[in-house]
Amino acid sequence: MDAQRAQEIANSQTMANVTYNGSRIYIEHVDQQNGTATIHSLDEPTNKQNVSVGNLMEQ
Repeated sequence: MDAQRAQEIANSQTMANVTYNGSRIYIEHVDQQNGTATIHSLDEPTNKQNVSVGNLMEQ
C-alpha cells in the first residue's frame, strides 16, 4: 500500500479491511513524509506499532 491510500483509509468513516502480517488492523495515523503508519491490531487496541505503509495490505 502507498502512503496516500493509507491516509485515505485513516480519514475514512468506513472501516476498511487492512492487514499487517496477516492480522486485521486499524490505521491511527499516517506519516506520509516517512512512509510510516501508527497501527493497532483489532484484537489488541492498546498495542500500537509504527510500521512501513508498504507492509500494509488492503483486502
